[in-house]
Amino acid sequence: MDKEPKIAVIGGGSWATAIAKICLVNKSRSINWYMRRDSQIAEFKELGHNPSYLTSVQFDTDRISFTSDINEAVCSSDILIFATPSPFLKSHLEKLSADMSEKIIVSAIKGIVPDENMIITEYFHEKYGVPYDNLLVLAGPCHAEEAALERLSYLTFGCQSRENARMVANLLSCNFIKTSVIDDVFGLEYASVLKNVYAIAAGICHGLKNGDNFQAVLISNAILEMNRFLNTVDQKQRNINESGYLGDLLVTSYSKFSRNRTFGTMIGKGYSVKTAQLEMEMIAEGYYGTKCIKEINQKYHVTMPILDAVYNILYGRISPAIEIKLLSDSMR
Repeated sequence: MDKEPKIAVIGGGSWATAIAKICLVNKSRSINWYMRRDSQIAEFKELGHNPSYLTSVQFDTDRISFTSDINEAVCSSDILIFATPSPFLKSHLEKLSADMSEKIIVSAIKGIVPDENMIITEYFHEKYGVPYDNLLVLAGPCHAEEAALERLSYLTFGCQSRENARMVANLLSCNFIKTSVIDDVFGLEYASVLKNVYAIAAGICHGLKNGDNFQAVLISNAILEMNRFLNTVDQKQRNINESGYLGDLLVTSYSKFSRNRTFGTMIGKGYSVKTAQLEMEMIAEGYYGTKCIKEINQKYHVTMPILDAVYNILYGRISPAIEIKLLSDSMR
């Protein structure tokens, strides 16, 4: 591209807000920003910040073209960064009629399209004809809250086209965001789903008052389980200890900002799934990811005791104390 490509952020939550902030660190840049609700856009323009998420982050709204029309956002942009919860992706796309096949799509969605059991890049490729060279995954240990506070964070971009990956990575690099690129799209995306499942497990154990010693063993077993699954579904050379895999797992399992850990902690303390979801008022992607990966694994038959334990607790209504005791007896 002769000039800097136009970026659109798709979504109105905390991660979308953090990504928009990162995009706008370059003072000469403007972005398009799609949000579903006109009322949220109106409040944003009036207040200068997202009225619902990361409210301390101020924006120069003159550099933002807001729209509640997803077709307008797509048509007027070269790069589309999707940062919506995975359960709501299809509803956001219901009104889409514009052609996305020649756009560069960046998935910042760490989840699976639930009733399709497809990772996001696969869904855009199959349903919207976007070539894999134009499909990127954004992953790594980068909580929205810390990025918004400009704390040093690391992002990994996965794409079959390293040229496109480097181009987008350079656009989002700044003094507090360090970037790297790899070509392991499927592995990175599945890892982003699984780390949420394991963070729920870590939260459940925390809620049950298991200590740090057990948490260390749990996460050690989790990265081994993740590696078994990734090597089965996509036999590609990868280093599971890199930040896009292990780093993201660690921060999601331990951080106070982790929605999935928080959700798991509530389950471990005795909350029902519905009560925990209502009280959080935010989406814990791992709840949906647990069921999707469990169903996907019916094809691959990978040994995944941690996934199975979380599934039994969330969907089988097995006592967390009983299920975690059985799980702990199988770990080393």
